Amino acid sequence: MKGILVILDGLGDLPIDSLEGKAPLEVAETPNLNFLATRGEMGYLYSVRPGFIPESDEAIVSIFGNELTSSTRGQLEAKGAGINLAHGDLAFRVNFATIDSLKEGNIIDRRAGRTLTTSEAEVLAKALSKIKLPCDFIFKPTIQHRASLVFKGGFSDNISGNDSIYAQGRTNIVNKIAPIHPLDEDENSQYASNIVNEFLDKAYEVLNTHPINEGRRKRGLLPANYILIRTPGIDVPKLKLYTKWLSVAYMPLEKGFSQLSGMKVFSFDYPKLKSLDVYDNLWEGLKKACKFSQKVLRRNKNKFDYAYIHIKETDIPGHDNKPAEKIAMIEYLDKTLFKFLREFCPPNKINVVVTADHSTPCKMKNHSADPVPVLFYNQSFPKIEKKVSFEKGNEKEVKITGEKFSERESRKGSLGRMIAGEMLEKVGFLK
Repeated sequence: MKGILVILDGLGDLPIDSLEGKAPLEVAETPNLNFLATRGEMGYLYSVRPGFIPESDEAIVSIFGNELTSSTRGQLEAKGAGINLAHGDLAFRVNFATIDSLKEGNIIDRRAGRTLTTSEAEVLAKALSKIKLPCDFIFKPTIQHRASLVFKGGFSDNISGNDSIYAQGRTNIVNKIAPIHPLDEDENSQYASNIVNEFLDKAYEVLNTHPINEGRRKRGLLPANYILIRTPGIDVPKLKLYTKWLSVAYMPLEKGFSQLSGMKVFSFDYPKLKSLDVYDNLWEGLKKACKFSQKVLRRNKNKFDYAYIHIKETDIPGHDNKPAEKIAMIEYLDKTLFKFLREFCPPNKINVVVTADHSTPCKMKNHSADPVPVLFYNQSFPKIEKKVSFEKGNEKEVKITGEKFSERESRKGSLGRMIAGEMLEKVGFLK
């Protein structure tokens, strides 16, 4: 194996007053990441282009050198969810959500409070699947509040989604559901809009009075009484092929992207959400991902040229404005996955790139256009100097001089500023 790319979802952040003007990555104790940083180079990356606020699919697609028009998230998620797709099948990414009523259309919570258990989602999905429409459709729950929705047939995807945060753009967020409408005058676009709107209205009727949601209300929980859909697609994505790569991916988006990019995907079943504390579930998933990644790398180091590992959990604390949780996750990754890479990569002459798909600043509770830090541990990079101190009596302690992996330090790094697909080429991962 020549190289390993680790993408920590939503890692990038901004200075936080409660952290004395530092970002979570800057505060976190990361001796193993710093070990790699001091023996390599740093830089910063606009995962799509400067000024653009990327969704995860847009960032991943762009980092691997594809055009944004090459795919849609709806199709990538459906593929990763194991749904068979044909041209013309209309696929959406879905959130179970909470609204006040269909008439008022106010979005109370886009993720139903992050408390929807796996079993609840499965029961609600089964009820939704009984809706009668003029066409066949598949509704499949995936992880936590997420799901995939596919209308089978020859549809147009030139239609809107129903979540105002995506329809309006993040500079003018309106917490209202937005009726699906065609984006052109084609009859098929109008037909697709009508079908989807019919489904959404019927879905609300099914969900709002479902026993699962009645029970949630009695327990003081937000009902999952609506579904928010976005990023429709009808064409199987045409992505650049990375056939010499393996991928460790466990979320539908990254699984679908990796499969369609020709990578060998190694995955595991994400732990079911059984309690009301989603962070218990996230920590269980993070621990499993770190352990699984190490096993895959050990077993396949001589079978592939490169590895792509995507860690999802670091994104969630940014959306929830929980910097302490983000710091804790970064530190756990450093003690486990990056400690392993520190020991595994040098003797095997493997280069390492660590970065993010986008920034999710805690104080914004959403993605931002800020660049993400990049660390490149390069086997051929010149050895750095060491300094010696005598801090323990006669006992000599050797310390490595160098910089901490962080947003601030990455801006000073020799890799400099990179945009989208430039990164893999610059670090030599396309050879």
